Amino acid sequence: MEKLTFDEKGLIPAIIQDADTRVVLMMGYMNAESLRRTEETGKVCFFSRSRQRLWTKGEESGNFLEVTDIRADCDGDTLLIQARPSGPVCHTGSDTCWREENRGSHFLFRLEQLLQKRKNDAPAESYTARLLARGINKVAQKVGEEAVELVIEAKDNDKELFLNEAADLMYHSLVLLLAKGYELEDVIAVLKARNKE
Repeated sequence: MEKLTFDEKGLIPAIIQDADTRVVLMMGYMNAESLRRTEETGKVCFFSRSRQRLWTKGEESGNFLEVTDIRADCDGDTLLIQARPSGPVCHTGSDTCWREENRGSHFLFRLEQLLQKRKNDAPAESYTARLLARGINKVAQKVGEEAVELVIEAKDNDKELFLNEAADLMYHSLVLLLAKGYELEDVIAVLKARNKE
């Protein structure tokens, strides 16, 4: 890492960003010792200005921040630390210190949240809730049916039908992930691991 510029108190601001969603989680201060500890342990460690001591984020709550990358800005006077949180980051119980949900902003993430709500609330009028209630085999069967329908439409030149079948397959794939206890982020992590450019 390039040369860092600490302030007159020996501190440098550290912005913590979720390594996967890119949501900004919190900001704290580090001194040279807390930065060294962060690098050695792989867990974000700050210097607490109020307590005048080092503290590892999560040492009381268990919600640690597992470091994936540390970068300095162009002037070397601010750090960007990418990490994976093991729970809510803010002491209030919020995902972030700005009271935001730590989710990607993409529509598919919002759809995933809606599907989770349908699963939890199980409203009678919800197709998703009814499908999930029929069990994993029925959900998996629907994914297979939609995949076949997409392949059939791919052979023709009807854009609207093809895109509708693609949407159906994506929707039912999200429902299957939900039924199996996984999330879109789990699939994204696999894709990222495969794409090491």
